[in-house]
Amino acid sequence: MPEDLEQILRRMRLPYLRKAAPDVLATARAQRWDPAEVLRVLLNEEVTGRDAATRRLRRKTANFPSGKTLTSWRPEDSSISEATQNALTTLEWIRRHENLVVSGPSGTGKSHFVEGLAAAAIESDMRVVWFTLETLTQTIGKAKVDASVARTIARICGVDLIVVDDIGMLPAGQDAAEAFYRVIDAAYERRSIAVTSNIHPSGFDTIMPKTLATATVDRLLHHAHLVLTKGDSHRLAEALAGKGVLPLT
Repeated sequence: MPEDLEQILRRMRLPYLRKAAPDVLATARAQRWDPAEVLRVLLNEEVTGRDAATRRLRRKTANFPSGKTLTSWRPEDSSISEATQNALTTLEWIRRHENLVVSGPSGTGKSHFVEGLAAAAIESDMRVVWFTLETLTQTIGKAKVDASVARTIARICGVDLIVVDDIGMLPAGQDAAEAFYRVIDAAYERRSIAVTSNIHPSGFDTIMPKTLATATVDRLLHHAHLVLTKGDSHRLAEALAGKGVLPLT
């Protein structure tokens, strides 16, 4: 590729087009492509590269706990019905600004499934943010210090899907309950929220102040898919079967 052309592409910040240009131009000359086809292929390389970079950035900023996707999900091992799994993996519920609540015993795949859905959402060009109730409380708590709560809530609700994982593992005090309520209220009918919990939402008032729990659950479940898991812990089953670690030699 001519040096002056490469400099122009650098100045225009077209890195993916610039990288692909030598091969594309060589092919175009050999096969006598129409100029419009050359332009189309080169621009498509830039768009594809930018989209991939955006998805990488969104995965990083989402702050997923383990990087699990639906590729490693074993639907046949889940107590969630196949029909429900298939419906949720279409992600149409996110596009409709509906919520998802997955509750059940520890180790029954709640977080794995939701993380897989969240990862799929990013691959579908959506934006996701992942919290535990503890990290959500810390985020809102820091915002209180510099009086930026409203701005922080708006930033959180600027994504397509907000995940709050593992509610109910520990008691939630006033601050945690307030942080959770603020996000649920701000996202209500505007953004989708996915929640995992080892207790049913009707029992949230056993781990947080009743008034806040009632108001939160009312908004959370109004447009929500409630999925209940059951069975023994997959982690414990793997451990008992000797699949949790590599065998000693």
